[in-house]
Amino acid sequence: MAKKYVYRFEEGHAGMKNLLGGKGANLAEMTNIGLPVPPGFIITTEACKEFYAQGRRFPDGLMDEIREHIRSLEQKLDKVFGDPANPLLVSVRSGAPVSMPGMMDTVLNLGLNDETVEALAHATDDARFALDCYRRFINMFGDVVMQVEHYHFESILQIQKDRRGVPHDHQLTADDWREVISRYKALIEVEAGRSFPQDPMEQLTMAVQAVFNSWYNDRAIVYRKINRIPDDLGTAVNIQTMVFGNMGDDSGSGVAFTRNPSTGERRIYGEYLTNAQGEDVVAGIRTPKPIEELAHHLPDVYRQFRDICELLDRHYRNMQDIEFTIERGRLFILQTRNGKRTAQAAIRIAVDMVNEGLISREEAVLRVEPEQLDHLLHRRIDPEAELEVIATGLPASPGSAAGIAVFDADTAEKLGQDGKKVILVRSETTPDDIHGIVAAQGILTSRGGMTSHAAVVARGMGKPCVCGCEAVRINARERLFTVNGITVRDGDLISVDGSTGRVILGEAPMLDPELSDEFRQLLEWADEIRTLGVRANADTPEDAAKAREFGAEGIGLCRTEHMFMGADRLPLVQEMILAETEETRREALEKLLPLQEGDFYEILKAMEGLPVTIRLLDPPLHEFLPNTEELATEIAQLQLTEPDSPQLREKEELLRKVRALSEFNPMLGHRGCRLGITHPEVYTMQARAVFNATARLVGEGRRVIPEVEIPLVIDAGEFLFLKNMIDQVAAEVQTATGVEFAYSVGTMIELPRAALLAGEIAQEAEFFSFGTNDLTQTTLGFSRDDAEGKFLHRYLEQKILTDNPFAVLDRKGVGRLIKMCIREGRAVRPDLLVGICGEHGGEPNSIEFCHQVGMDYVSCSPYRVPIARLAAAQARVINDGLAKKDYGTK
Repeated sequence: MAKKYVYRFEEGHAGMKNLLGGKGANLAEMTNIGLPVPPGFIITTEACKEFYAQGRRFPDGLMDEIREHIRSLEQKLDKVFGDPANPLLVSVRSGAPVSMPGMMDTVLNLGLNDETVEALAHATDDARFALDCYRRFINMFGDVVMQVEHYHFESILQIQKDRRGVPHDHQLTADDWREVISRYKALIEVEAGRSFPQDPMEQLTMAVQAVFNSWYNDRAIVYRKINRIPDDLGTAVNIQTMVFGNMGDDSGSGVAFTRNPSTGERRIYGEYLTNAQGEDVVAGIRTPKPIEELAHHLPDVYRQFRDICELLDRHYRNMQDIEFTIERGRLFILQTRNGKRTAQAAIRIAVDMVNEGLISREEAVLRVEPEQLDHLLHRRIDPEAELEVIATGLPASPGSAAGIAVFDADTAEKLGQDGKKVILVRSETTPDDIHGIVAAQGILTSRGGMTSHAAVVARGMGKPCVCGCEAVRINARERLFTVNGITVRDGDLISVDGSTGRVILGEAPMLDPELSDEFRQLLEWADEIRTLGVRANADTPEDAAKAREFGAEGIGLCRTEHMFMGADRLPLVQEMILAETEETRREALEKLLPLQEGDFYEILKAMEGLPVTIRLLDPPLHEFLPNTEELATEIAQLQLTEPDSPQLREKEELLRKVRALSEFNPMLGHRGCRLGITHPEVYTMQARAVFNATARLVGEGRRVIPEVEIPLVIDAGEFLFLKNMIDQVAAEVQTATGVEFAYSVGTMIELPRAALLAGEIAQEAEFFSFGTNDLTQTTLGFSRDDAEGKFLHRYLEQKILTDNPFAVLDRKGVGRLIKMCIREGRAVRPDLLVGICGEHGGEPNSIEFCHQVGMDYVSCSPYRVPIARLAAAQARVINDGLAKKDYGTK
């Protein structure tokens, strides 16, 4: 039996997204629940996969199925494809299994040619309308299918409007459109090297091929890479009968959401244009009207649309993004999909839908992407600040950002890669600007509405965006914009406030965020569900307090070396390092002791009642000394200017010692526990500082839980040598103070040998903390800086690695070591506490792995604690098959 590649809308349903694509599955679903959907059919994603498998050729039988379904549409609508008297016209749209708005291609009004356009004019008694549809079709087909750049068509159209002295497309006459069409066809002849096809079936064949090809266009590839969408899904193709929103004032097109995609408020939110086709709304060519005005313009249509929005919201149990067209007072629904939304909106919608009885708490937890929370945990413009507001547009995506103005996506990407903060300024964005939007801190456009490309993409990425700022006159050629007599040039500093639509000259002062009640509620539900603990990496009392505010259940990594970098500490550290004898080294350490004790006192106090893992000194000592090249330069200058000065001799001696301490491979050199073994007085001082602080706090009646961590261990002998020393210091402090206190000693697992010998090390260690930054480097044999700067991108492009292993935990290699380490460690010590403190501790995919292998906690930066809390809950819901039930306590 021949493989089936084409389905009528009536044959599908919402559960067939992998086969029919999201758009096609939803068109089928809406058809089957009785909504006014123009009839059509879907070419499956399997056909797209076969198309690529066969070298970009249609699979056998596909065209026969397409012709059969066209005949079925002809019979249903009593029209004929290509008939000069009563033509059938269709749209051709992409539709991947995962929503990729604007990333692939669409063609409208297909089936028009020099003959059928006259039939459309006669049938509608409106030649101007018919010719407008034809010129749109030639433009889209020429651009999408025949690869003629869109700006060529725009240039011809602008010349025609200039000749007629009119600013808008709809002011051109039928005769104007005939001239434009003639020039469009001549343009295609020159640019494409062939004439515009007049045979509708040839048009359809070429359009389907173009949609398949668009699966691998540059913007779709970039979008999939950013959103981690697999390349092998393929796209479906939706072929649907045309309805026309450009047939007069009782017609129009629009886009609406069943809830506000910026705030989550439960009310219809959207825009429409009268006498316009759908692409006019999203392209930003005209500024659309708020959907509420439809209630006054066409009240019966608005009431019907409002009821459909309510039905779809409840049917899908999710906020819907709906495209619609009104043709001569009759409403048609062209698409529905789960709408893109801001982090703020995602949280409110999820919580509201639980309260409305539409979804469960565990579904609510799954509705919010953990990374979205990051968007809520950053700054906003200080409302008390004096600002130079130079313009106001539409508040298209909330949040605030400052950066230098840039006027094209390529420059934005380049400067972003160089670490510069930029604001991308465009008349309107297109899908081809995606790489610039990714690199920019915020977006400013002079045209377009709340559902324009810039608005939708920025909201999805959590970037602030101001759209439709018509007062801003952009000159892309000169790379500047003017507004109210002010000129802002390429490189000038501006700020955008996507929550209010303001554009501000200079860098606006920012404030920390305030978390909503819904945010806190969602995280409370997450905490009820998850079993994986969440700690924070924090090196200062301020970081510790912020971590606790965000819900951290302890500190999983306190890096003591960060405490040595202060201006009052560094000279003492350098004195300790450069000491010639153990005695002089101990004198320097005695000066450092009270400072370290004060550090630990404040951090343990800030985390009272919660565990604090304090890692003893880890990096090589030369990192605390002056840079070799800078010292050599200073010496060379002194040799020329002051050859007999004492300062020169001091610096020459310093350079000698710095060079003596330098290493060929410091990452694998004299660092971590190796320092503690060669210079035990360093670790002794740190342990004494920890226990002195602990004794003081216990004496004050406070409950503190210090966990002393020995870094870079490779052998149980190493660990035991240092643990005995730490235990001795603890006993001395307890004797000296008369205060008893509890503590534990464990190790960081960051070298493969430590993982392999976990059973031996666990006989002495009370906890393991995986330092996955170094464990990844030493397992893969990658130096992170070199790999990310020189070759890792090629590994990702060639699919040798699916993810950057320094961003997403390498489950296959590093993960296998971790699983073995946990298994062997707990075989010896069943109550072994196990956590992770590398950057992976705040990354959702890695957190899921930590849940799967039975870790006790993850630890991440304070601002990622809420992300980890939500991701840990999602990991339990997904991996443990949770249904609606009471979870009890963690």
